Amino acid sequence: MKLVEKFLLGSAIGLIAVVEAHATDLPLKARPVEYVKICSLYGAGFYYIPGSDTCIRLGGYLRVETTLNTSGHYDMPSSGVPGARNRLTDYYSTRSREYLSIDTRTATEYGVVRTFFDGAFTWTTGTYAGVGTTGVNGSTAYTSSLGSAVGAGSLGVYDAFIQFAGFTFGKAASQFSSPWTGYPGNNIELPGGGGWEPVNQFTYTADLGQGVTASFSVQDQVANYTSNVWNVSAATATGLAVGAYGANDIGGSRTPDLVGMVRVDQAWGLFQASVAAHDNHAAYYGASEVTGNPSDKWGWAGQLALSIKNVPTGPGDTINIQGVYTSGASRYNFDSYKSTTYAMYGGTGLAGAYQSIGLAGISDSVFVTGAGQELTTSYGFNGAYTHNWDPYWSSAIYGAWTAVRYNNTAKGYVCGAFVTALALSSGGSGCNPDFNYAVLGTVTRWTPVRNLTFSAELSYMVLDQKYASGSTVTLPQQSNIAKPGTVYELKDQNRLTLLLRAQRNW
Repeated sequence: MKLVEKFLLGSAIGLIAVVEAHATDLPLKARPVEYVKICSLYGAGFYYIPGSDTCIRLGGYLRVETTLNTSGHYDMPSSGVPGARNRLTDYYSTRSREYLSIDTRTATEYGVVRTFFDGAFTWTTGTYAGVGTTGVNGSTAYTSSLGSAVGAGSLGVYDAFIQFAGFTFGKAASQFSSPWTGYPGNNIELPGGGGWEPVNQFTYTADLGQGVTASFSVQDQVANYTSNVWNVSAATATGLAVGAYGANDIGGSRTPDLVGMVRVDQAWGLFQASVAAHDNHAAYYGASEVTGNPSDKWGWAGQLALSIKNVPTGPGDTINIQGVYTSGASRYNFDSYKSTTYAMYGGTGLAGAYQSIGLAGISDSVFVTGAGQELTTSYGFNGAYTHNWDPYWSSAIYGAWTAVRYNNTAKGYVCGAFVTALALSSGGSGCNPDFNYAVLGTVTRWTPVRNLTFSAELSYMVLDQKYASGSTVTLPQQSNIAKPGTVYELKDQNRLTLLLRAQRNW
């Protein structure tokens, strides 16, 4: 009997163990699937991140473009190989770009917390520049442009900022700039106002109601908002030949730029007024700190911008225009994508001259050893009118005009260098480094289906230099652009370019 009881007890224990073992193999009850939900709080395209109350939107575009009669895709062919106008100059250049943006937003008791990032992967055709020297057979080398190495590309970080309770922290468009920056209706970059290139900043924006906002910002001035601080005492013939009026002598960062802006944004359009203060901090007169230095000198910039929507010529037609004035803060007129030195070559009918050249340079200030900084003045405007022919076709006409002016003291410094280093034929009396820069153009866009646009843009640029008519300079040999050391006529120059683009937004 005891044997039977032991057998039954052992069997029961074994059965329980087997049941438990099989129970561990049974599938657990599936958790409910958490589908991505549409977030309608912030407009189309936002979705809730699963498991959170944060909304996210992804966006971007793929762009392919070709420029004709220039190597540039933002700037005109105004310097270097593009400005040389010879066998090294490109008749065309190509670029492909994939752009990505990530926008997240979360509702909190302090308001919406937002983060935004956008950047681009870009490949651009490079150029060939000369590497020959006097008495040596000519040769060239491939010069990388923006991500132009064969089989490679570049990553550009545009915006990267956080917004919280009216504050903006990080890399974002300057509060000085209008919403359209250098693109009032065009694709190629225009001077005449604050640029689009984002800059690190700390900003507070107050919403005053009725579409009125006011912002105050401290923003990084290096290097987006600093052009040149030229030590003219260190000017060389090689530098003057490309439009550099001295050695760039910028000291370390001391004070950020201070920016204030008021904007009215309503159904009829937009009006904006903005101002900026910019500290010009030079390094030393000579190679060491014992040589001394010029004192800091503050510059400033002011801008007015106006946008008129739905003008009577048709639905969606717009007019954008802005004007700017700067003193010691030239980057608020000529943004960081534009060259600050100009050396444009052309033909000549002047006896004894090999070719003609337009020379010009932009600075925030100039100085010579033992003297203070002389601030450079600039002013100008840009604008465009866009007309929609129908839902698929639109055209715009646009233009920009800017001027750079040096005071009499600064002219004396620069002209002394020109007479000494380049043997300016007209002497100091015929020397004037002031210049005007103008662009006129038109663009037509075709959008056959939503978010796919093809465009063709024709731009005409003029460099209007102010040296006396018939003046000449003797330039040194410049092997990188294959220009001989000889006599050139100082003369106004112009260029005509065409930009063809295809872009798919998503």
